[in-house]
Amino acid sequence: MDVRSEAIPLRCDKLPTPVIPKTRLQVWFIRICSSILLWTCLVQLVAVGELWHPQLLTGLSNQLSRFTNSDRKEELPSISAPIMHRQLQPPSETVSIPRQLHVPAESTALPLRLSPPRIYRSNGYLKVSCNGGLNQMRAAICDMVTVARLLNLTLVVPELDKTSFWADPSNFDDIFSVTHFINSLRDEVRIIKRLPKRLGRNAAYELLEMPPVSWSSEKYYLEQILPLFSKYKGIHFNKTDTRVANNGLPINFQKLRCRVNFQALKFTPQIEALGHKLVQILREGGNFVALHLRYEMDMLAFSGCTQGCTDEEAEELKRMRYAYPWWREKEIVSSERRSQGLCPLTPEETALVLQALGIQKDTQIYIASGEIYGSRRRLAALRAAFPRIVKKEMLLDPKDLQQFQNHSSQMAALDFMVSVASHIFIPTYDGNMAKLVEGHRRYLGFKKSILLDRKNLVELLDLHQNGTVSWDEFAIAVQLAHEKRVGQPAHRRVIWDKPKEEDYFYANPQECLCERTDCFDLLVPGNSSVIQ
Repeated sequence: MDVRSEAIPLRCDKLPTPVIPKTRLQVWFIRICSSILLWTCLVQLVAVGELWHPQLLTGLSNQLSRFTNSDRKEELPSISAPIMHRQLQPPSETVSIPRQLHVPAESTALPLRLSPPRIYRSNGYLKVSCNGGLNQMRAAICDMVTVARLLNLTLVVPELDKTSFWADPSNFDDIFSVTHFINSLRDEVRIIKRLPKRLGRNAAYELLEMPPVSWSSEKYYLEQILPLFSKYKGIHFNKTDTRVANNGLPINFQKLRCRVNFQALKFTPQIEALGHKLVQILREGGNFVALHLRYEMDMLAFSGCTQGCTDEEAEELKRMRYAYPWWREKEIVSSERRSQGLCPLTPEETALVLQALGIQKDTQIYIASGEIYGSRRRLAALRAAFPRIVKKEMLLDPKDLQQFQNHSSQMAALDFMVSVASHIFIPTYDGNMAKLVEGHRRYLGFKKSILLDRKNLVELLDLHQNGTVSWDEFAIAVQLAHEKRVGQPAHRRVIWDKPKEEDYFYANPQECLCERTDCFDLLVPGNSSVIQ
């Protein structure tokens, strides 16, 4: 039986393609174009608002920044107008320098809310390599942030000195909170953690390396540095110590330096936790004096001061001075330097001065310094006069300090915190730490800092030790000499042609302390202490 299969023909007609009316396409096109136009207008409005008034459209810029920040790229546009052609943006209410001196005693940084970023066209990148110890670098960072703001630059997180006498390998994020630093200043200057890779590959051609001139005004940076960004994509400042003038600068320039110093430079949680622990231990023993006894090997070698040293020690210090090329002055007469008040007091001299100032024998004294040169032998007289002398190594468990060993800047950060928190602060030499701590204590409400008049003191000490002046006469003279040297409100001394000899801005940032307070008269024009 044959089975026959016949194909059944199937008819497959094409389904009709839906036709979108032309009018609907036009409507959608108009909607898309309108949205793009509206979005562009909003972005431009926020940008203009930021330039015209920093608080205008704050809420709107907060929303826009969520979308624009992720897409923002660090391009190098043409040079835009520097900020001194208009006023610095005042920081938002919660981050501005307070009009009334009310700051928590436990911290020099106020709580910050995240402000909207400042929108501006960057003129290029500023890379900085700080030099010196912790507090010299701290002041330099404040200066360089302000320079970046002045010139509308993008700042790279500063590099710290690793080649100086201390040879500390710490990076910025080992000492300061990078996130806090960047976020707390985002409404003033754009800060990035590192240079873009595309620039790093050609850094030799696109990055100019140079040291800025010391004690420079904003005119120098506007007229000498800013034009360089038309040729280079960035500048690397390889030295940053005292590269901005103390005086003669716009008030907003000075206040931004303060804002960085007092609020943006916050120590890491590890340093802060251990520093607070140290302060708490000291406070449990009552009020305490922080003594910045700067009788350390590097200071003695640098200054050429050998008072109280043996011949062998004096020769050792001299060899060290010659070994470091950046210590330019080599041949120094110690006795001449001491008579000019340019040497740190010895531990023995310090003991006599503290007694003359009325510091009681049972007072707790914290030595805020590194290893004292001559160690126990040189501290014997001071310890006999004040038995309750302590150091961080005596108060903390060795395990607590283990992570900070061989990191002098991190150890100095602990001493800095204790010195700021102390009942009385007394430095035996007016170096960078002494000046920065003095300024912080003024900011915290003019806490007592006894600023020793070393030139006067060494003369009195010699007269007392050779029997010319009795103890009572010596004590009265010492107290009278320091009645007005306790960190109270005062004019910053100005010497226009000798900036190294005038008062340091960070020791007495009066522009940030005295506005609408009891010392407001210090800011009256013509009422400053100027030496011609």
